[in-house]
Amino acid sequence: MKQAFVTGGNKGLGFEIAKQLGQQGWQIIIGSRDAKRGQAAVDQLSDAGLTDPQYVVLDLSDSQTIQAAAKTITAKDADLQLLVNNAGIPGDMRTPGIESSMKDLQDTMQVNFFGTFELTQALFPLLKQNHGQIANITIPTTPNKLFNPFTYQTSKGAQNIMTSSLAMSFKTDGTPVEIYSVHPGPVSTDLNGNLQADFMQTAEEAATGVVRLITSDEPKQGAFLEVKPAIGN
Repeated sequence: MKQAFVTGGNKGLGFEIAKQLGQQGWQIIIGSRDAKRGQAAVDQLSDAGLTDPQYVVLDLSDSQTIQAAAKTITAKDADLQLLVNNAGIPGDMRTPGIESSMKDLQDTMQVNFFGTFELTQALFPLLKQNHGQIANITIPTTPNKLFNPFTYQTSKGAQNIMTSSLAMSFKTDGTPVEIYSVHPGPVSTDLNGNLQADFMQTAEEAATGVVRLITSDEPKQGAFLEVKPAIGN
């Protein structure tokens, strides 16, 4: 059975992506910072009818858990064909960019870029072996008046460059792995304090669009795919 690993899959958008992929026949592995929350999510996925969902402890701010998770998956889940890099943190979304603290910038970059890259790098040999794909959940990073969180956009900008650069390398080298970005659009999750507004999607609604794009047979190498445009665009 083809396998998918969804980081941050124990709640919110990640959980819904995992559930909907599982309902389409994927065996699901979720990454969760907390073992209890990971097990609780796996129980919910089982109750929803998924076949043998699993979790691994994964904290993208901790290299040790990143390497341990990759080692566990590589040893147990030889059919891994999809990595969904969904986990992330918002950083300080309220402080003006010029007043951002170095700690906030470093913490947010660690999770949203450095940790995400380290995990991708660690799982790359398995994904290459299986002609797999890497879907990076992200946002457009052009600032606008309605949405301009400096720290978060900076970290996602680095991630977007990672995606584009690796896609170019894979295409040039003939590497049998697709890597691309998926922007779900405005979605109410704990990342934004569960913001409620007419333009916001639920996690379930956004996940439906994300899964549709991920499972499409269209070529996706290096693409920036959108479920809905960003606020203000």
